[in-house]
Amino acid sequence: MTDDFDTLYDRALGAYLGLAIGDALGATVEFMRPREIRAQYGEHRDIVGGGWLRLARGQVTDDTTMCLALGDALLEVGGARITGDEHMTAATRTIADAFVGWLRSKPVDCGNTCRRGLQRYLADGSLSGPPNERDGGNGALMRNLPTVLALWHDAAALERVSLAQARITHHHPLSDAATVGFAQLLARLLSGASHDDGAAWVADWVQTHPAFAFQPYPGRATAYVVDTVQTVLHHFVSHADFETALVATVNMGDDADTTGALVGMLAGARCGARALPQRWLSRLQRDVVMAITDQTSGLLAMSRRG
Repeated sequence: MTDDFDTLYDRALGAYLGLAIGDALGATVEFMRPREIRAQYGEHRDIVGGGWLRLARGQVTDDTTMCLALGDALLEVGGARITGDEHMTAATRTIADAFVGWLRSKPVDCGNTCRRGLQRYLADGSLSGPPNERDGGNGALMRNLPTVLALWHDAAALERVSLAQARITHHHPLSDAATVGFAQLLARLLSGASHDDGAAWVADWVQTHPAFAFQPYPGRATAYVVDTVQTVLHHFVSHADFETALVATVNMGDDADTTGALVGMLAGARCGARALPQRWLSRLQRDVVMAITDQTSGLLAMSRRG
C-alpha cells in the first residue's frame, strides 16, 4: 500500500510523464535499426523531434494521445459506472467514442490495427471484434495507463476495464495477457514496489506466460506484442535508473516510441515524477504536460472514491 497520497501522486505522475518522455525520445528513431542509430546519433539520448513522422521537438505520438483519449473517457464515465458490471457496456462505448474522436482529430500517427478496429466499430457498433491473429500488436497495451491510475486499487475492475478497452481494437490472447500483466505490474509500482520487487514479480509473471520470456534477450523491438514486452521487461529489469533504462530501450530502434513509452511508464512509476530528468521534461510540449498533470489528478481522485 502507498505511504500517502502525495507519494502515490508522484509515482502516478512519474508514470504518465515518463510515458510521454519515452514516446517523444523514441519517436525520433522509430523504424531505424540499432546500427543506423549509431551511425546517425552515436547514442540517441536527446529529445529533438524529427524521425519518419517529422515531429516537432517534444511532440508525442499516438502512444500518449491515445492514453489521453482513454483518460478523458474514464473521467467522463466516472468511478461507479466503471466498476459496476451493469454499466460496462455503456462505459466501453464511451471509451470507443473517445477513440473515434481521437482518430477524427487527425493524429500524427495511427496503427493499422487500431484504425481497423475503430472502423469496424463505426460500421457495426460492435465493442469487440472476433479473435484475430492480426491483432497481436502492442496498440492496446501502449494506451492502458489511465485505466491503472483510476483502478489500481481494485484488481478485478482493473482487469475487466483493461480488457474492455483493449478489445475495441485488439482481440488476441497475447495482447490481452500483456495488457493485463502490465496493468498489474504498474499497480504494484504505484503501491511502492522497489526495483527488486518489480523484477521478482516479472520473473513470476513470465513463468506463467512463457511466450514473453526475455532471458536471454532475443533483441527484437518490433510492434508485435511479444517483441515489445520482451524489450520493455528486459530493460526495465536490467536497469534500476530511469535514464539508463530509457536510453538503452530506444536505441534498439524499431517501434522505439512505444517501447520507450512503456519503459518510461514503468521506470517513471518506480522513481516518481520528482526524479525524472529535467532536461527531458523541459522539452515536452507544455500542453501535453498540462493535460497529463490534470488527468493524473482526476484519475487518482476517482481511485480514492472507489
